[in-house]
Amino acid sequence: MATVYHHQTPFFTPNPKPLRPAKTAASTIYCFAKSSNNKDPFEKKKQAHVDYDAGTHKLSTRIPGVRKSDLPKRHRLRVEGDRFQKDWAVSEVVERIIKLHHWEDIESVLNRWAGRFARKNFPVLIREITMRGSIEHGIQVFNWMKNQKNYCARNDIYNMMIRLHARHNRIDQARGLFFEMQKWRCKPDVETYNALISAHGRAGQWRWGVNIMEDMLREAIPPSRTTYNNLIHACGSSGNWREALKVCKKMTDNGIGPDLVTHNIVLSAYKSGSQYSKALSYFELMRGTNVNPDTTTLNIVINCLVKLGKYEEAIKVFNSMREKRSKCRPDIVTYTSIMHMYSVCGQVENCHSVFSTLIAEGLKPNIVSYNALIGAYASLGLSEQASSTFYEMKKRGTRPDVVSYTSLLNAFGKSQQPQKAKEVFDMMRKNNCKPNLVSYNALIDAYGSNGFLAEAVELLREMEQAGLQPNAVSISTLLAACGRCCEKVKIDSILKAANLRGIELNTIAYNAGIGSYMNVGEYEAALDLYKRMRKKRVRPDSVTYNVLISGCCKMSKYSEALDFLVEMRDLKIPFSKEVYSSAICAYSKQGQLAEAESIFGMMKMDGLQPDVIAYTAMLHTYTTAEQWEKAFAVFQEMEVNGVQPDSVACAALMRSFNRGSQPGKVLLLADFMRDKNIPFIDAVFFEMVSACTILRDWKTLTDVIHTMEDSLPRISVGTLNHLLHSFAKVGKIDTMLKLFLKMVASGAEVDSTTYSILLKDLLAAGYWRKYIEVMQWMEDAGVPPSPQMYNNILSFAHTSAGPENGAAIRERIESLKTKSGYSLLKSKGCDPPLPANTLIGSL
Repeated sequence: MATVYHHQTPFFTPNPKPLRPAKTAASTIYCFAKSSNNKDPFEKKKQAHVDYDAGTHKLSTRIPGVRKSDLPKRHRLRVEGDRFQKDWAVSEVVERIIKLHHWEDIESVLNRWAGRFARKNFPVLIREITMRGSIEHGIQVFNWMKNQKNYCARNDIYNMMIRLHARHNRIDQARGLFFEMQKWRCKPDVETYNALISAHGRAGQWRWGVNIMEDMLREAIPPSRTTYNNLIHACGSSGNWREALKVCKKMTDNGIGPDLVTHNIVLSAYKSGSQYSKALSYFELMRGTNVNPDTTTLNIVINCLVKLGKYEEAIKVFNSMREKRSKCRPDIVTYTSIMHMYSVCGQVENCHSVFSTLIAEGLKPNIVSYNALIGAYASLGLSEQASSTFYEMKKRGTRPDVVSYTSLLNAFGKSQQPQKAKEVFDMMRKNNCKPNLVSYNALIDAYGSNGFLAEAVELLREMEQAGLQPNAVSISTLLAACGRCCEKVKIDSILKAANLRGIELNTIAYNAGIGSYMNVGEYEAALDLYKRMRKKRVRPDSVTYNVLISGCCKMSKYSEALDFLVEMRDLKIPFSKEVYSSAICAYSKQGQLAEAESIFGMMKMDGLQPDVIAYTAMLHTYTTAEQWEKAFAVFQEMEVNGVQPDSVACAALMRSFNRGSQPGKVLLLADFMRDKNIPFIDAVFFEMVSACTILRDWKTLTDVIHTMEDSLPRISVGTLNHLLHSFAKVGKIDTMLKLFLKMVASGAEVDSTTYSILLKDLLAAGYWRKYIEVMQWMEDAGVPPSPQMYNNILSFAHTSAGPENGAAIRERIESLKTKSGYSLLKSKGCDPPLPANTLIGSL
């Protein structure tokens, strides 16, 4: 170890023994700046610490303080005669105290310090301790200090302790220090009142801040600009931006002009009060009066632009800050705000790019930056990326907080991994991070959205046992889960539980309850809950009416759906795109084409660009009205407006073409879907098969079958049955059988309906041997043939097969019935529909 003093730049002395291998201790070098001629014991000196083995360096500030040589003779002799007394610098004492736990013997360190006999060391010691932010250490040092004989109470010491308590939201203790200092005959000054106002401002107690300022005026202590700034911040941080403006006006009336800090506090007050447009107007006023903004100002402006959805303008401000000549360089808050913006927009890649830029610019990400990135991944259910970022954060020495754990939990919940979400929740408690209400709600949503309703309800009880009262979000999450699981009884139970606990449901909770009742087909229960909502004076929104209208349409209650639409219009609730789409559907089902077209036109007049759902509703409307020309025009309009059609929209247009005797256009639309990479669904395959059947285009139909082969297990039974029947109608029995065997081999759903269609078509074509073989397949598959199937083949044997084939058919049928272990026809009390002479001949 080497120590070198210098005047200008640090000079590192190499190891004096270069031939020997360097030891670990010798590879650590401390460099101090040599003190100037001014012998101020409290002058700050820079200290550089370089550890070559670890590859780290650290720059710190060293304060010597009053040392042993500067003490009065009586104290110096006492110290020199005791080998346990140490001549430590103030900075060294602080380091030793901070290394100890607050429950360890801190006073033993202080009692060994020779500098305790110098009263001047006490304020510096308290200042350095409070700057570290450890309140437990600060309290113990302060209490020890008051017990020293040479201690003298000072305002600056109490002011620093009040600020330290304010940083930890210990307002009562801060006020206690305020009254204690007066008992020690320390008259509070302007800095004391500023510290106390700031303490109440941090706690959101702005009225206390106003009262303290009035006490200050009664004591004839003139407020400073900092006093007004603290009071404005106290009002603004609580969302009382109007009160903040009143204080600002009082400030100017008393002859104290605002500075840039004041302007930033006013902007922050507007932001806290959700007055984002007013904040931007105030910023323009600042620029008009030649007030140069700083980084904090522009950070607030970016945040307001993001809240207003003006993302392009936010990016412009951000890019202007990154220019070389810019005086306001972006800081960690700036980058985090931009990351949050991309997270809201769902642009995770851009969010990660900003995070990488942050690191490339030499800034160290904080917990908020990591949480923003994890939250961005969680919003899209990207659990792997969220987990990777979480563990990278821990690896870099940043301890996760409750937001980090909750975001990761939410990521696993949205990626349908509730068990891993529970593991994160358990890890959270294991690491002494207490879950909050949002954490419990996220885990309830993870369980509920994946069908684990029992676990979600049990978690609600666990939440109450942990001392957390469920809120409306908890109830709405459970109600939505009940709707997904079709548990009508549990919907009633959850609503009763909320009522017993005194939880006031908000609009979102009522919407979840109404939607759940609609999902399980309980229209009357949904209507009763809606009436209760109105009785409780909870104002419904567009989501409420969209749930009611769409639910009524699903239950074919179209007149009731239109009644809700009229009621919504009477309440002057603005229509959303979803409401317009549901209304179009309701008018379409009622056969009111003109009203549906009118609603679609109103949607455009209101400035709402129709989305794919609205266009699809109009396509269904024109399909019902058998107006394929207008349906095709709507589809073209969708393309012109840049709305990408989906599979449902294409299927609706195909159905319109088939009904309008335009099967050729169906196949052209299928080619369009291939070019646009639009996936084919059951309805699309159904319409394509119908079009090929109408056109008798068997080659194309065979191509359709090849296209369907990979998705056979996912295609509905109705579509497959239609396809089988289409081949049978044109006499392609072999192709029909091949398709059926492919269906069975692929694991597609085959029920008695499919077998019934197959048997009828085989019998109509005279393939009685295949008919009996298929019946044997049914027995092997565990699907017993119905009595009607036996009757049909026996009737065919009597009327169409001839005597020789008829006898063979009856023999094989009897053999099949005997092999199955019972006589189905007799067990059902049914006899074959054969005439009496046939029965006599068979005997």
